[in-house]
Amino acid sequence: MHETLQERARATRRSLLDAAAHLFAQQGYAGTSVNDISARSGRTSGSVYFHYASKEGIALAVVRAGFATWPGLVARYGDRSVPPLDRLVALSYEVARALAEDPLTRAGARLWAERDTISVPLPDPFLLWTTAVTRLLAQARSGGQLAAHVRPAPAARTLVRAFFGFCTLTEALEGPDALTGRLSDWWQLTLPSLQDPPRPGRSSAWPAPADGGPPPLERTVPGPARPVSRPSPGAARASVSLPVPSPVPRRASGSSRRS
Repeated sequence: MHETLQERARATRRSLLDAAAHLFAQQGYAGTSVNDISARSGRTSGSVYFHYASKEGIALAVVRAGFATWPGLVARYGDRSVPPLDRLVALSYEVARALAEDPLTRAGARLWAERDTISVPLPDPFLLWTTAVTRLLAQARSGGQLAAHVRPAPAARTLVRAFFGFCTLTEALEGPDALTGRLSDWWQLTLPSLQDPPRPGRSSAWPAPADGGPPPLERTVPGPARPVSRPSPGAARASVSLPVPSPVPRRASGSSRRS
């Protein structure tokens, strides 16, 4: 009986969290009420207050739940056999896809943007990413792949902030389906300033996709977009390549405000 009650409590918390994430992502914090969360989850409003105490409490839980998935995402790009700048680019596409598709990630980003309207402090969403990018840039420097003038820590701070600002503005102006295409443009501009001048014999390979599907198409920087096959180990490459993922489907948006 005790185990059954715990399982039910976990299921209730999860359904409330999922409902809140969808609503916060679509309507924002001010536009979402406890009654909205109750109606979407199929639970009573009393359940919200029992498990999370307040709307602020469930907002904080949504942000923390989103953050809990990020270390695993970063860990998938720890393969030292793949050049670190290649891993950095691939990781950015995963993050961009999560910002476009995953309700917890989308809700966390929107709640952070609206943090001044929330009466509890939210954790910094950029610390983990800045640390991960700093590590990748430091590895690139050790491997002779990073331009001599680039310092890993300051460059990581700039890249992370520019990346999230770029994603936010691109979605606001063009919608989430434009994000992956525009991200290729962003890397076309950004990568040359990070890279050490290319030398013959430098190799590059992409890790296998996380979903087990076929390898992504690649785009060489700089140069015109064209699909090429994955290079074999030891093949000469002039520069880092950009994946060209499939388009991200457009989501339904909402902007109504609720008191």
